Amino acid sequence: MKITFIGTRGYIDNVSRRHKWHAATLIEYKGQRLMIDCGLDWSNKVFKINPDAIIITHAHPDHAWGLKNGSPCPVYTTKESWQIMAHYPILKKIVIHNRKPIIICGMRIESFEEVHSIRAPAVGYRITAGKKVIFCSGDVVYIQERHEALKGVQLYIGDGATMTRPLIRKRDGVLIGHTPISTQLTWCQKEGIPWAIFTHCGTPLVVADGRTVAAKVRQLGNVRGVNAHVAYDGKVIVL
Repeated sequence: MKITFIGTRGYIDNVSRRHKWHAATLIEYKGQRLMIDCGLDWSNKVFKINPDAIIITHAHPDHAWGLKNGSPCPVYTTKESWQIMAHYPILKKIVIHNRKPIIICGMRIESFEEVHSIRAPAVGYRITAGKKVIFCSGDVVYIQERHEALKGVQLYIGDGATMTRPLIRKRDGVLIGHTPISTQLTWCQKEGIPWAIFTHCGTPLVVADGRTVAAKVRQLGNVRGVNAHVAYDGKVIVL
C-alpha cells in the first residue's frame, strides 16, 4: 500500500509551500488508485489525477466541492453527503452505509460515524489492504464506536486543524468542530496504534515553521508512545 498526501491544507485562507492544496489522499494498491476527499482546490484537476475511485468523508467545501464539475470515476459516500451533493454531475454515485464493508479498488472499506458537523455529517474510513489496516479520520470531534474503528490499526490518518487547543463548540446541544492532534494521539495510545500522520492542517500548523511544527508533533507522539508526523503536499509513505 502506497499513500500519497497530494493535498494537506484545511479550509483556511493561509497557504504555504508545504501546504498549498486542500487535503486529499491517494492510496495505491495492486495497480489501482483510491482518492480520499476532493476539495474545492481539486476542481477539474481531479480529471488529471484520474483515480479509479473516490470516497468522500463529508460534504464540506474542502472535502467535496472539487467534484462540482463531475468526476472521472465512481464516487462513494454516505446517504447524508449525497443529499448535499445531489446536483453534482457525477455519473456513478454509490452509497456507503455505516458499518457495512464494501470492496473498492481491491481494499475493504468500512465507514464509522464521526462527530464533526450537523449540516455535513462526517465519517471516517477503516481501510484494509491485505494485512495492512489504516484508519482515515477526516475532520473529527470524536469517533463513534472508536474501539471497533481503531482496533488493530497500524496507521491513523488524522485531523490536523489544531495542535493542542480544541476547536470545539456546541450548536443546538451538539458538539461540532475539530479535536486537537494531542487528543487524537491519546486515542492512538489507548488502542495501541504505533503510527499517526496528520493532514487537513489548520492555520497554526500552516503558518508556523515546518520543522518546528514537525518537532512538536513528534514530541506529542513520543509522550504517548506513538510515532507521529505532519503530512505535507506530496509526502509519500509505504506500508
